[in-house]
Amino acid sequence: MSSPNQSRRWLGLYPKDYSSDLTPEATNSLDHLRKTVQSHGQSPALYYFDKVISYKELDEMSDAFACALVDLGVKKGDRVSLYLQNIPQFVIGQFGIWKSGGIVVPLNPMYREKELSYYFRDASVKILVSMESLYGDMIRRVAKETGVQHVITTSELDFLDSKSPLPSILKGVEKVKGLETQDFVILLERYRGKRPPEVKLSQEDVAYLTYTSGTTGPPKGAMNTHGNVVFNSEVYRHCWKLTPSDIMLGVAPFFHVTGMVGHIGTCIASGTPLVLFYRFDPKTTFQMIERWKATCTIGAITVFIALMNDPEIGKYNLSSFRKVYSGGAPVIPAVVERFEKLTGTYIHNVYGLTESTSPATLVPLGLRAPVDPSTGAIAIGVPIPSHEAKIMDLSNPEKELPPGEVGELAVKGPGIIPGYWNKPEETAYAIRQGWLFTGDVGTMDSKGWVYLLDRKKDMIIASGFKVWPREVEDVIYLHPSVKEVAVVGVPDPYRGETVKAFVALKEGFEGKVTGEEIMAHCKERMAAYKYPRQVEFVKEVPKTATGKFLRRAFRNQ
Repeated sequence: MSSPNQSRRWLGLYPKDYSSDLTPEATNSLDHLRKTVQSHGQSPALYYFDKVISYKELDEMSDAFACALVDLGVKKGDRVSLYLQNIPQFVIGQFGIWKSGGIVVPLNPMYREKELSYYFRDASVKILVSMESLYGDMIRRVAKETGVQHVITTSELDFLDSKSPLPSILKGVEKVKGLETQDFVILLERYRGKRPPEVKLSQEDVAYLTYTSGTTGPPKGAMNTHGNVVFNSEVYRHCWKLTPSDIMLGVAPFFHVTGMVGHIGTCIASGTPLVLFYRFDPKTTFQMIERWKATCTIGAITVFIALMNDPEIGKYNLSSFRKVYSGGAPVIPAVVERFEKLTGTYIHNVYGLTESTSPATLVPLGLRAPVDPSTGAIAIGVPIPSHEAKIMDLSNPEKELPPGEVGELAVKGPGIIPGYWNKPEETAYAIRQGWLFTGDVGTMDSKGWVYLLDRKKDMIIASGFKVWPREVEDVIYLHPSVKEVAVVGVPDPYRGETVKAFVALKEGFEGKVTGEEIMAHCKERMAAYKYPRQVEFVKEVPKTATGKFLRRAFRNQ
């Protein structure tokens, strides 16, 4: 057997036209933008439904927004929050914040009073950029109570093509001016043609404060530096072989690290246009792929499950859609197979965390991920260029395990954050000598392929045996009636814990499939201690805004 550190990095698994190491071409994301503007200034940067915004226009509008922020008092290191859906104002605002020297604090548009109050206070947010449709009395009160000095509001209608019909996903939306706020578009007009004072941003300067529950405890602000963002944006560009002729479909939410790096950062680094359509919706997604001939994307596996389950999938031309990646949640082999049968496109795996600034491992374009014969898990890839991965003993976190052993995945490299905002103890727990301890349990083979089993906290102990929910879910997905599934451990007086499956059925199967049938299906395919003893049918499995299944919603019942 090979020694542990032999499999820490790729061992020749990348195709010949890839490199195992990268030297970033930029110090910060503004450098990426400047280079792309210089070489492709008139090329499309953003498609928002039918509206086209060029890289030159993006640069000029973000200059204007930066001037507005400087006049509102933003100085280097100040935090400015973006409380927006996937609209052009997010991209314009982000680069404007950086040009003013500020730090971007992206927030989920689903957050409400309690969450916003916590984030505004923890990050000491100076300026809030909010959608008009979200901004009301509650947020206005929270902003005042937490010391937010200025609020800028904007509408999802602002950058639509006036000659095109209103997209169906925006039907019913109206412009509503927020009280005591500044208007985003008016600010752009007021400062049009002006350029902000130059701000020098180093690789160590923080680009985003991205809030995450991390590996433990309450939400923490991950300090994604400009160096982190630039490096991993170039990793995506390199490993996906992106060029300006590609078209990126923006299905991942921009408030999440996948959207910020896998979409925005990657497109800016490669000169690739980015298609925006407010938020994910299957029908709109099909329309945008066909309308703009999108070639690539990265999204949660739930995105692809939703597309496959939509009865209209066969009505659209998806032939351009060939560079497809899934990250954020484990990919199920059965889903990969079914998606390829329906569309002809293979879903490549990506694994990463907020703390790794999106990718940590991935399946290089053109390769197919192997499936681990002992667990049935499909590989989440090999360590990305200039990064390492290792498996650590669950009972002794200082002991590295050899290939094939199961333990906690740790990763190290230029994409790993330096720490959490004002939380040194949490930083020391999660990041040890440059290694990020992910909280995810997996294994690594002798060639460098990494396989993810589950989160440490989701492990079920049934009659003394370890059961990983994902392994059970993979088997349940093989049943033709199953649309979505989440498996959790529930108390059992005899076994300590037992396995329970919450199953959402595909349309037409409701009332025709029994829990006993699902259990028998699993019993035939896995060890006796693993198969579910309880099955409950639900309309759908709760999900986060980024598409991860919320097992804890069922555990908490």
